[in-house]
Amino acid sequence: MKEEVKNKIDEEKAKTSEEINNKNFERKIKNWKNSLARNGTISALKNKKYYVKPGVKKRIERDKNKKNARRNHNN
Repeated sequence: MKEEVKNKIDEEKAKTSEEINNKNFERKIKNWKNSLARNGTISALKNKKYYVKPGVKKRIERDKNKKNARRNHNN
């Protein structure tokens, strides 16, 4: 009887340590993703997915600046 209880306790401990390791791993992945986003790595990769002509880059940048100016002007 006592051995069965000890076995159940050991199984529960193993499960909880596994869950803790899982949570730590997920937290580390989340932190890594956030650090990539802060560094601008992800947006840089998206921008370099294909070649964009210099004139098109300028147009996109100009349109983006206009949009931001309108947003900031209303505030």
